Amino acid sequence: MGKFVCNLRKYRLLAGLTQAELAEAVGVRRETIVRLEAGQYNPSLRLAIRISRAVNAPIEEIFTFD
Repeated sequence: MGKFVCNLRKYRLLAGLTQAELAEAVGVRRETIVRLEAGQYNPSLRLAIRISRAVNAPIEEIFTFD
C-alpha cells in the first residue's frame, strides 16, 4: 500500500472554511483537522464522508494513497 496523502487543506480553503469551522461541522476537535491535513491521521470512513460533504468534494480527491 502506498503513502497516505491528504488534500484536505486545499478543499477546506476552497470551501472557505477555517480548521475550527470544519471541525465543528463534522463533530471533531480542531486538532483532528490539523493532524489530517498534516497526513498524520487516517480518518474513519464515517469521518471521511462527513468531511467530503462539508467541503463538497469527492472522498477519493481528498484522501488518496500515492
